[in-house]
Amino acid sequence: MALPSYATPLDKAWYYSFRVICALIFAFLIIPIFVIIPLSFNSEPYFTYPMPGFSFRWYAEFFNSQQWILGLKNSIIVGVFATLVATVLGTLAALGLNRAEYPGKSAIMAVLISPIIVPIVITAAGMFYFYAFIGLTGTLAGLVFAHATIGVPFVVITVSATLAGFDNNLVRAGASLGADPVKVFFKVTMPLILPGIVSGGLFAFITSWDELVIAIFLATTEEHTLPRRMWSGIRELLSPTIMAVATLLILTSIALMVTMELLRRRTERLRGIRN
Repeated sequence: MALPSYATPLDKAWYYSFRVICALIFAFLIIPIFVIIPLSFNSEPYFTYPMPGFSFRWYAEFFNSQQWILGLKNSIIVGVFATLVATVLGTLAALGLNRAEYPGKSAIMAVLISPIIVPIVITAAGMFYFYAFIGLTGTLAGLVFAHATIGVPFVVITVSATLAGFDNNLVRAGASLGADPVKVFFKVTMPLILPGIVSGGLFAFITSWDELVIAIFLATTEEHTLPRRMWSGIRELLSPTIMAVATLLILTSIALMVTMELLRRRTERLRGIRN
């Protein structure tokens, strides 16, 4: 937003100072993340600047390594299925919480979002003992359900936010025209809240994609994900291949965040909101 023509010198000073402060905060948060990207193209196995040369050898090492490819495969499998489970359960929970007022509604909401409030180490330890009891430790199914558990809160929050601006008169109109509740949901409700559902699903996928602590507790060498493999690599052999993998993870997260921003803008257009 540009300054109006009648802005005072004090207004202008605050306007530009605010933007400088925001730029500095942004740089403080982003530079430590992006500083590792050039190192993934280093021709030598060192983590230092200036780099002696430019090379794709670490990316080639990643794609030619069975261990790294196994981690990538596991991350994709766990991420996709955990996202599907979290999206379905989170959407149903958000719809149930939005439909009516009843005793204990706030308590139920608090329980649903507790995985993002409770420290992840405590959550992972609890999952380990529970999954060991039911025989899910050391399995991809165990990782899927564990990652879905920490992804559900993001789906509940985003879908609930979308439903907050939903016009329930549309549902009543569909029912009055003879449509059953299932048809009303898929023909009326679903198209309007779909951007929120997809956004929640993307949040759940990013959470699973970057999760390390739960994988340390539940995964064996056969089920290790990319973050778990990176952790092992840092402990055993500090190789620039880790930087190449980190760069791929960063680019994937950025792509998903851009997608979520586009979905957010689409949701605003559907609601008639103008920036």
